[in-house]
Amino acid sequence: MSKLFCFGLGYSAARIARTLASEGWQIAGTARTQKGADTISAAGYQPFIFDGQTPNSAIAEALAASTHVLISAPPGDDDPVLRHHGDDLRRAASLNWIGYLSTIGVYGDRNGGWVDETSATDATSVRGRQRVAAEASWLALGQSLHVPTQIFRLAGIYGVGRSAIDKLREGTAHRIIKPDQVFNRIHVDDIARTVCAAMVGPTMSQVYNVTDDEPAPPQDVVTYAAELLGVAPPPEVPYADAQLSPMARSFYADNKRASNARLHQELGVTLKFPTYREGLRAILAELSGG
Repeated sequence: MSKLFCFGLGYSAARIARTLASEGWQIAGTARTQKGADTISAAGYQPFIFDGQTPNSAIAEALAASTHVLISAPPGDDDPVLRHHGDDLRRAASLNWIGYLSTIGVYGDRNGGWVDETSATDATSVRGRQRVAAEASWLALGQSLHVPTQIFRLAGIYGVGRSAIDKLREGTAHRIIKPDQVFNRIHVDDIARTVCAAMVGPTMSQVYNVTDDEPAPPQDVVTYAAELLGVAPPPEVPYADAQLSPMARSFYADNKRASNARLHQELGVTLKFPTYREGLRAILAELSGG
């Protein structure tokens, strides 16, 4: 039986887990807190607490029986999973696949130009550079174990609970205008579709951009969400005047268009939500009980 262990069984990994569980996989995963572990348990999975600061001895036993391991937990100065449980992974005799959820932020700023998986990494932020280092560490581990290891560079993740529609309803949406700025996005369901296809298909490339088909200005997404809701969009705010957190402002430091051609060509994945329009319409339908 196939068994997936997720380090960081949160928003995206939980959607992957749900897909695989429906196909008979056994699922285990970590949360940082007891509350998070209770959520994992309520979904019918085996929970473990791992806060990235100390190892959990019970995880070693679970890894020994796992066939697939997915890492969704973010790195810091190093990768906490490798630091505390790297040796457990090296002893995991049943392991035959490792997946790592990364970010297209590793490419850095390209002044709106296109990047694909052959483009050099040139992260501009500390978080981006940490991701670059973590990617290299996981690929090196997989090579040393002769276990197929794949990196999934995710665009901006959205879905129910994390969308422009949710923010408009909460009154927290903004239309920030930075000329020529574009972002790629990816619906959480399409993350699951892509990662699951890679896990069960023939091993091909080591790195995949997991993005939608249409990089778009962020204000366009908010405007379209407002149209769907039948409300006026929030006023436009020049980027220079926007009250953004340091993390939010760092996202605007990078401007690029990420190609997903490899995802289509090698994995045969057809995105359920190729642009934000399909995604937002589906979110509204779900939130409306449709």
